[in-house]
Amino acid sequence: MGDSIFTKILRGEIPCHKVYEDDHVLAFLDINPISRGHTLVIPKEPAETIDKLSDDAAAAIGRVLPRISRAVLAATGTQAFNLLQNNGVAAHQAVFHVHFHIIPMHDDSTGLGIVWRPGKLADGAELAKSIASKL
Repeated sequence: MGDSIFTKILRGEIPCHKVYEDDHVLAFLDINPISRGHTLVIPKEPAETIDKLSDDAAAAIGRVLPRISRAVLAATGTQAFNLLQNNGVAAHQAVFHVHFHIIPMHDDSTGLGIVWRPGKLADGAELAKSIASKL
């Protein structure tokens, strides 16, 4: 894994507006926020996508995401938010270090331009069995 901006932030080479840190996780404000309070939560373990993250690092993020989300909502006075996590170029990942976006939605927020185009589930039983067998 190469040096991403998040790796440089973790090493202290680039400053950030830190909101949370423990032995496994760092959270800080996004410098190009979609809305006021847009916060990034990253593991300290280097991994480009979540499927490459260790169970321990993933659990550490899972333990703090709700707490950080509550703090962002309380500090911004909002009640709604998006939690966004992209993996790979085709999924719009721009920084290749696992990261979660907590994006509070204000009344005047333009927010995310998500378009959901649902399809039809054709082979549900077979696909579920295949996925389960890979666990």
